Amino acid sequence: MKFDTIIIGGGLSGLVSGIESVKSGRKTAIVSSGQSALHFWSGSFEFLNNENGSVTDSPLECAGRLPEDHPYKKIGIERTAKLLDRVVPLFAEAGISVSGSLAKNHYRLTPMGMVKPAWLTLDDYLYFDNPGDLAGKKAAIVNIYGYIDFYPRFVSLGLSKLGVECRSADVNVSQLDILRKSTTEMRATNISRFLCDEAVDELAREIDKVSAGTDMVIMPAVLGMFDDEPVRRLRNVVDRPIYFIATTPASVPGVRCQLSLKELFIGLGGYFMPGDTVVRGEFSDHNLQKIYTYNFGNIPLVADNYVISTGSFFGQGLIADMEKVYEPVFGLDLVAGKNRTDWYDKNFYASQPYMSYGVVTDDKFRPCLNGDTVGNLYATGALLSGFNALKEGSGAGITLATALHAAGEITR
Repeated sequence: MKFDTIIIGGGLSGLVSGIESVKSGRKTAIVSSGQSALHFWSGSFEFLNNENGSVTDSPLECAGRLPEDHPYKKIGIERTAKLLDRVVPLFAEAGISVSGSLAKNHYRLTPMGMVKPAWLTLDDYLYFDNPGDLAGKKAAIVNIYGYIDFYPRFVSLGLSKLGVECRSADVNVSQLDILRKSTTEMRATNISRFLCDEAVDELAREIDKVSAGTDMVIMPAVLGMFDDEPVRRLRNVVDRPIYFIATTPASVPGVRCQLSLKELFIGLGGYFMPGDTVVRGEFSDHNLQKIYTYNFGNIPLVADNYVISTGSFFGQGLIADMEKVYEPVFGLDLVAGKNRTDWYDKNFYASQPYMSYGVVTDDKFRPCLNGDTVGNLYATGALLSGFNALKEGSGAGITLATALHAAGEITR
């Protein structure tokens, strides 16, 4: 099977690369093994949250001071900013509404009630320009009766530190009674399947009863896994502003985000191959000639260019065994410690070395194999080396910027 571009990985990075590739007129396929990190999404994307351990309000300015091997610096800060300016309209085309600016971080509330900076946040989530913006407000924190993956007390404590007067309440919706037969069924993704149409109207009536006298309602993000119609319906019916906060995984908005991007990719003419894994590739003259997958067996998939967006350890784009860290698809060269004791710091709270491990690439993010650059293969996202997404708060920005950069290099 012949394509212009084949992308390995169907998460955020792979889907964005795929969408850009299809838009350029290239016959594009995505090989996706299954769930991605989007299924654990908080509802916000980060560009750069921390500099030398301190929270930053000016992420783009701080990016200019990053090390030269950092992905943002390899792309170029001005180029990175231009690439990321395309994210909001791309998401809007997929039906995903987000707001934010690279010039200044805003703030969001985490499921544990902590305040964290962010670059982009879903429009129906709770976010604010400054931590003091909510002082003096009254909030009703509303949970679904029997739902255990949302923590109103933590949220209330976090908001109270911002000067918000909080009131907590549980509400019941009769359509969810079938799930309450087992606590294991009361999960966000299951609840979202039942909260539609009349169930949303009933939920709205219950929310109005317990939120009288408050300025806003805050509740867990358990509506709208397949589209945002239930969210819009609820917000239109409840007589005060209603905002959502991420829950512990799986993330309903994260699943919706992946499905929406996938539908856009397919709608534009892309080929999506779910539930398949690339097991090996054939190389010649420093180029990747063909790949083989588990489902297609001995039938190769061939393309002019390839993108590998398989993630880091979490997505099994990198594997660590007792002896070594390795990239499992092609055996690409890595920036990684040789000895196991080099992988970690004994101080649990220190920046862990393994978090910055990833593939060796040139300045165009083409990875190396046995010391040689693979001319028609591009690596993106968490598979790259040179950054610590957890320490920096930069994972989503790097994922999106490198995905757009790779697509741009291919379509030149």
